[in-house]
Amino acid sequence: MNPAKRMQNRLERLQEHLERENPILVSVVGRYRQLDRISQKMGLLDADASYATQISWWPLVSVLGTFSAGKSSFINSYLGLDVQNTGNQAVDDRFTVMTYSSDSEVRTLPGIALDGDPRFPFYQISEDIENVTKGEGSRIDNYLQMKAAPSEQLRGKIIIDSPGFDADEQRKATLKITDHIIDLSDLVLVLFDARHPEPGAMQDTLEHLVKGSQKRNDSSKFLFILNQIDTSAKDDNMEDIVAAWQKALVQSGLSSGRFYVIFNEDLATPVENKSVWDRYVSKRNNDYAEITKRMDDINIERVYRIIGSMESLSNQIEQQAVPQIQMAMNRWKRRVIVTDLVIFIPLIVGLLTLTVIAGYWQGFSFNPPWLGDIQQNKFLGLAAIGITALFAFLIHQLIRSKLVNGVAKKLSTDEPYGNISTAFRKNTRWWHSIFRKNPVGWNNKVRTRLDGIRSDIDNFVQTLNDRYTSPAGKDE
Repeated sequence: MNPAKRMQNRLERLQEHLERENPILVSVVGRYRQLDRISQKMGLLDADASYATQISWWPLVSVLGTFSAGKSSFINSYLGLDVQNTGNQAVDDRFTVMTYSSDSEVRTLPGIALDGDPRFPFYQISEDIENVTKGEGSRIDNYLQMKAAPSEQLRGKIIIDSPGFDADEQRKATLKITDHIIDLSDLVLVLFDARHPEPGAMQDTLEHLVKGSQKRNDSSKFLFILNQIDTSAKDDNMEDIVAAWQKALVQSGLSSGRFYVIFNEDLATPVENKSVWDRYVSKRNNDYAEITKRMDDINIERVYRIIGSMESLSNQIEQQAVPQIQMAMNRWKRRVIVTDLVIFIPLIVGLLTLTVIAGYWQGFSFNPPWLGDIQQNKFLGLAAIGITALFAFLIHQLIRSKLVNGVAKKLSTDEPYGNISTAFRKNTRWWHSIFRKNPVGWNNKVRTRLDGIRSDIDNFVQTLNDRYTSPAGKDE
């Protein structure tokens, strides 16, 4: 089965699964496939690629942080089950993907269960790992595992617990997976350990988890959490510790976003000063309630996010991709014309000069000795014209092809909406005129199809609004 057919089968299986989970998204997948076809014809997407694979179709919460930051304890508390091992040392050096199971026990499955299933966000991640760290792609079980647990909090969503970010021999591959998770997640919880009030030692982690988030247009999905703050209750210096961490985050690039403090009440030891402890508990309860509410609400947010992503892609194709390709085509066209003139004008002048020197001109009449033979034999005439035209055409094609790379290398290859460089190259094939105005695959008919997709998006949003809201204030 070729890659393109495999992708189509993958999307069909996705639609079959969504038919049971969330029927409205079945039609959304269909619109994504329409966008795929538009972009594939333009050259923005490969035939075996799809925008639908760039997002997670299930609500996804990722829990990131350093070793001993309390990630596993937080997850166990939220799920109401001891799914993850806990401890002060590194207890798990793999990403753990937690999903719902109706079984009465927690089951642990190897990484291949994720790498080989297109319904999960790690499908064929081994190929990306191999590209980052040679030889590691075949060791997927060293990076991933899946746990199926009978927790109602997991129904309809996926939670990912990450290993710590302390340096090790697998760091490059670990950060590659982390970036992949962040891209797909609806909510990213970044936990830090309040027992280590000097954040400078973890500056590298802060740089990766914090600074990168500020370059995104979805930075609101990041929640920064200072865990185990109860250890400061004896000294009653919660505000000082929080301020130190906030300063470290600001220095790492954080300019916005919420900052929370929590601790595990089951493991905490209350201090004698009741008013201090009550203040800590109150702050913890309020922040924990806000965090868990965001986690619970992503089921709804996810559907809106998927639809919003499709609208963004359709707009980017028309408003960003097409103009960029057109500008590249115009730049290339100007270079081809100028180069043609630079080469052909001297060539023509040189040939004329040679004919004058050879005495082929009698006044303004061109009368070389071999012209009579050509006039008597029309075949020779046609052959001469054909050879001359072919020679000129080959030179022109050589000029075109040589000038393509200079323009293409300055174009982006990894935009969310596709590969601009590849799309431009598709317009430079020898049978396409340099005077072509619209990029290959783009015309008024395609623009109308995009308008239809955007109209469908509006209908999807209205359907969701009717399900979750009542603007008129009427009861169902």
